[in-house]
Amino acid sequence: MLLDTYWERGGLAASLPASLNTAEFAAAIQAHRDALRALTPDPAAVQWQYRVPELGEGGSCSLFGQLAAAPYDLAAALGGATPANQQLLAGVTALVAYYRAHSASHWFGVYQARTLADGSRALVKLAYFGAESRAEFPLTPEFAQISNNSAVGLSGRGRVINDVARYVADGGEYYTCDPKVQAEACLPLFGSAGQVVGIIDSEAFAQGFFSGPELALLLAVATELSDGRLG
Repeated sequence: MLLDTYWERGGLAASLPASLNTAEFAAAIQAHRDALRALTPDPAAVQWQYRVPELGEGGSCSLFGQLAAAPYDLAAALGGATPANQQLLAGVTALVAYYRAHSASHWFGVYQARTLADGSRALVKLAYFGAESRAEFPLTPEFAQISNNSAVGLSGRGRVINDVARYVADGGEYYTCDPKVQAEACLPLFGSAGQVVGIIDSEAFAQGFFSGPELALLLAVATELSDGRLG
């Protein structure tokens, strides 16, 4: 997806400073996009299962530091360990590895919007790095009131929060996975028809993290994943 198209569709024109609209910033994004397109996915790197936290009463929140006994099974969530799903996950895993190598972020994940076996809609975490975290975020108005991931997944409007404590104090909804997080950026991913097909989420332990080169990298990932590969 073209950067200008993504900028407008994702609501970033209103939420990010106009000072970012420079040739240098655009060039930094494009350099990462060129590198991402040159990646060679490795099917052997795919993780079909990963550990997740226990959920609190009613499943509304994660219990930090307490892991569920059984790992989350991506094959079941995606409808099987098919060649197409293997290819999808290999590509996303390679992209996550690139982001990890070029960012000082403490947590990053790619989620796909899917219809689950019970008919409900949710964001499903395909690949990530960092501490164990929730595998699915319900795509419902109720859950969006406490979760940036769900809110962005429903609205298609990105959120860049460089001071989590202030955001919460001002009444912003926030789902705490790790109490050390002080900055978070959650950006939508779009399909070929303009629909929201997922999100990316990045978290850091320092305020003011998502600016300059870090933001350029995140936008490169978002625009590259808004190319139809997730739906």
